Amino acid sequence: MASNPIFSATLQAALLGAISNILAQLIQSYRNQTALEVDWIPVFQFLIFSIISTPPNFIWQNYLESTFPARNRTPPSPPPAATQSQKPAPKKTSPEQQQQPLNIRNTLTKFILDQTLGATLNTLLFSLYIHSIHMAMPHAPRLTSFTKAASYWVSPGVIDFSVVDTRLVLQAALAEFWTIVLAGIKLWPAVSLLNYTLVRTVEGRSLVGCVAGLGWGVYMSMMAAQ
Repeated sequence: MASNPIFSATLQAALLGAISNILAQLIQSYRNQTALEVDWIPVFQFLIFSIISTPPNFIWQNYLESTFPARNRTPPSPPPAATQSQKPAPKKTSPEQQQQPLNIRNTLTKFILDQTLGATLNTLLFSLYIHSIHMAMPHAPRLTSFTKAASYWVSPGVIDFSVVDTRLVLQAALAEFWTIVLAGIKLWPAVSLLNYTLVRTVEGRSLVGCVAGLGWGVYMSMMAAQ
């Protein structure tokens, strides 16, 4: 049975999200000349964010591609009527050979929508999540043991969203919005152009985004730790 593409993309993003946070902590420890230890609480926080944010992003990319396809398939020509004197029919062309060149208009439309509406929603989603989870876990300890951190996360009452002040969360998200957007301009437009021009499947684009997101996740992890 074929695997669910959304599940596969989410699994990839969760793994890379956790790795990016670990790398960010190690980089920060090296800069501060402190012991190279990993606090597993923020690692789990970033893993959860990847699980939450990947499915809607996958659906968004699938919607963009289905609405503005990069290439329209050319329907194959009907075979001519067979005759006694006719030579053997040529081999059928593959689907790739039947595809038209890149649709520039659709590609630009997807790029603009992704880098405006998509970027805005993703930036707000991250900020709202990270400030909410921090506020919901005000007394989270620093746990450098993976097993202790795992036990802590499954304990009842670890996350209490009832104490989250939505007004303060929204204020914090809006205050850092342009800082994140301007930082993202250095990376995501190039990734988006690469995806829409060279990568033909949504699954492939998701993988490219995850790999690019590894470095971005390091930046966001260091920003969230401030």
